Amino acid sequence: MRCLLALLALLAVPVLAQDTMPPAPYAYTQLDDPALEAEASALMETLRCLKCQSQSIHDSDAPMAGDMRHQVRSRILAGETPDQIRAWLTQRYGDYVSYEPEVSSTTWPLFVIPLLLLAVVALILLRRLGKRRSDEGEAG
Repeated sequence: MRCLLALLALLAVPVLAQDTMPPAPYAYTQLDDPALEAEASALMETLRCLKCQSQSIHDSDAPMAGDMRHQVRSRILAGETPDQIRAWLTQRYGDYVSYEPEVSSTTWPLFVIPLLLLAVVALILLRRLGKRRSDEGEAG
């Protein structure tokens, strides 16, 4: 039993250490070049914090968002374009990371289903309005 508790304690140490680690260098530090920082900020506003889910990584204080901000700024400094960085983050975290998802084999239903629902609603409304007009025409 003691051996099991010791093993569980050893496994818990890395999990606890994650919260005590200092933030990545560019998590809360802006880039020196204002043009590059503006480019990074514009991109960060279009990326979703995976922990908060209702905030962009630009606005979130979650440690994961800080790590993502660091990645964005580091990659901007390395000369990558925002599209390359977005593609890397999407590959790593999935389509959900972007507030501006691209149409792909996994996201096309998100774009098509609302259009289909609108078409069904329009058809129902047209049939009801057409039926109402024909009923009024016969009664008059």
